[in-house]
Amino acid sequence: MAYRMLFIFLEGDDDERFFDRFIKPMYEQIYDHVQLWKYAQIKKQKVNGFLRSINAMQAEYLFVFDMDESPCVTDKKERCASEFEKLSEDRILIVCREIESWYLAGLNDEGCSQIGIPPSYNTDRMSKEHFDGIVPPKFVSRIDFMQEIMKVFDQNTALTRNASFGYFMQKCKRETR
Repeated sequence: MAYRMLFIFLEGDDDERFFDRFIKPMYEQIYDHVQLWKYAQIKKQKVNGFLRSINAMQAEYLFVFDMDESPCVTDKKERCASEFEKLSEDRILIVCREIESWYLAGLNDEGCSQIGIPPSYNTDRMSKEHFDGIVPPKFVSRIDFMQEIMKVFDQNTALTRNASFGYFMQKCKRETR
């Protein structure tokens, strides 16, 4: 059996924390090596070179982008694919709207109560600014807040409260069977 590698391209530290905790372990069940790689602070030329290398060694990759202000997923995927020359649209995952929405999606009513925030039943349109605005004063930083969320994160709740998380988990489960 061939050695299988998967590279997951992420925008930043918040994405890395989330994927390292919840997504990477699922893929490690079927890949020999899973590498998280932050691309946002790296020149496009270097990212394109890395994509060429991944394709040359016949490894696999996922490229994760936040939806941000794009009007739809298709538009965002097209923009991203044109930004990176070797990027295949079928390997792009769009987080609606930003990764912070996935964190909050995993808080059931009990988790929200523990952390000290009101429940959010649909986080699809939640922005980073909204997330930052609900951090209770008892937390030293937003990172501390995120780490506490991860302790009580409920994947089943997240599936119902964020459509892009639900889509990604369906895709992930198909690939890891």
